[in-house]
Amino acid sequence: MDSCKNFWCGPKNTNVRISLPAICFIWQIAMIALFAIFVRYDPEADAHWTEYMHQNNITSNIENDFYYRYPSFQDVHVMIFMGFGLLFTFLKRYSFGGVGFNFLISAFGLQWALLMQGWFHSLDSTDWTIKIGMKSLINADFCVAGCLIAFGACLGKVSPIQLMVMTLCGVSLFAVEEYVILNLIHVDTGGSMVIHTFGGYYGLTISWILYRPNLHQSKRLRGSSYHSDVFAMIGTLFLWVHWPSFNSAIGNHGDGQHRAVINTYLSLAASVLTTFAVSSLSAKRGKLSMVHIQNATLAGGVAMGTAAEIMVSPYSALVVGVCSGIISTFGFVVLTPFMEKHMKIQDTCGIHNLHAMPGVLGGAVGAVTAAFASTSVYGQEGLMHAIMHGFVDRTMGMQAAHQAAGLCIAIISGIGGGAVVGCILRLPCWGDPEDENCFDDEVYWEVTLPEDEESVPPVNQYNDQKADKQTDV
Repeated sequence: MDSCKNFWCGPKNTNVRISLPAICFIWQIAMIALFAIFVRYDPEADAHWTEYMHQNNITSNIENDFYYRYPSFQDVHVMIFMGFGLLFTFLKRYSFGGVGFNFLISAFGLQWALLMQGWFHSLDSTDWTIKIGMKSLINADFCVAGCLIAFGACLGKVSPIQLMVMTLCGVSLFAVEEYVILNLIHVDTGGSMVIHTFGGYYGLTISWILYRPNLHQSKRLRGSSYHSDVFAMIGTLFLWVHWPSFNSAIGNHGDGQHRAVINTYLSLAASVLTTFAVSSLSAKRGKLSMVHIQNATLAGGVAMGTAAEIMVSPYSALVVGVCSGIISTFGFVVLTPFMEKHMKIQDTCGIHNLHAMPGVLGGAVGAVTAAFASTSVYGQEGLMHAIMHGFVDRTMGMQAAHQAAGLCIAIISGIGGGAVVGCILRLPCWGDPEDENCFDDEVYWEVTLPEDEESVPPVNQYNDQKADKQTDV
């Protein structure tokens, strides 16, 4: 018993001088070897493009997929590296970790995602290679987004080694879940279920397994400062502006992508007004919380993902935005403190409120809209293309059932995979910090703080809503 106690509860060693370089070098060399064996250029990126044009009666270079997809790819790429990265800088003493580790796991995750998604989605059976093009790069960014969502739940509490392991496993699980939902069940478009629901429950489950009973010892570092909140708000604006591209990037050219942008645009706008309203209502004297504004204003984009290409009508897109803003803000006000106190889930960024719950809402919206689709709204060809995905033997009820099944698979994959990965990350060999040193950049980064840094009091905290001053009561 003493040996087991010493193994599991001994002092933590955060020195990653050997382990982190070893993992980065070894895994990068493995990526090079696997890319050399399996990965080739897509025909539209290959030097034989001219011959391909002649063989397929293509008359202009403008028909290359690059010109259709690259603007959306730019938007999604900015969301992954700048939007998520800056959003994670809200902690007053963990901004280096938020944006820096976001950079690390994104750069590794997209390489592994290109391989995993290629093996599941686009492995050429003639030469057993993966052909990558613009759509592959966008899908890899989507895969990384699921891991970044999970990272948000564990922000400040795990080591870079744990994050690399979490990304390796998360990308692998994502590729399997994505293949089942998109290729076998044929549902989801903008990723409400595949990306947000999976990533949310994957991260929440890992956070639950890695529960820290003494995390209150680092409560002094858990809050934000005025400047860190401003940087996080810049990340929110990057995500908000580019979210229509996120939901439409890999959709079919034409009316589907066009409709996805409009629906997402409207849903996002409605979620902003709703978030401001509910945030003001939830506090004495109606003071707004920057925590709500940084996060719940994005919930409309998450919830609109699955039904983005569907003819939900503009007013329904606004309704989805209103509902998502309400449940997300309510989650920050009520559910996050409840989950930490009673369910032992320490959700640093509130991913349950921004991703998991709106993702479930998005899956439900997709199922309902599929059930009530009709030829009078879509036309026969439009119905087959937008709702049935080419399956002539499906009814609207069957497609709605497939949507619901996809949502269940995303939740089960996230919880089941997170439980396994969480148990792996509990091993006392990953260099994670002590409870009193969580949310502190100085554990893993060379940091030079301004002399007055310690004198700046926190403005607010994520899991403890800012109490009004006695003079405001």
